[in-house]
Amino acid sequence: MARYYNVFISHSWDHLDDLRSLRQHLQERGYFNVDFSEVTPENAIKSENIYYVHARVAQRIANADIVIGLAGVYASHSDWMTWELDKAIELSKPILGVIPRGQERISTVVSNRADKMVRWNTESIVAAIRELA
Repeated sequence: MARYYNVFISHSWDHLDDLRSLRQHLQERGYFNVDFSEVTPENAIKSENIYYVHARVAQRIANADIVIGLAGVYASHSDWMTWELDKAIELSKPILGVIPRGQERISTVVSNRADKMVRWNTESIVAAIRELA
């Protein structure tokens, strides 16, 4: 039976197109089964209690096989992405940095925490997930 990968993608809500595009590419890849556990506006954790939100996000990261950090330069300005990637390290989750299509500059928040960095190519991303997870 084919393996399913539970993937948590650390991303910026201000750049949801990158997230949606990555998810679509991975879901459309034949012979690669993936479930996603990140928080999006569509499945937001509805609480103003930051400790509760942190606990819920931490649980999603803990349940993931791998954490992907979208390495657009915007990640360097996202406290949430920094927190999520640091939580992944704390939980000993492998981190894959993915450089969004067309990006010349990348986030050091992601690149300094990633176990591996790849460019935006579905085959490279899938191979790296299989390698790290």
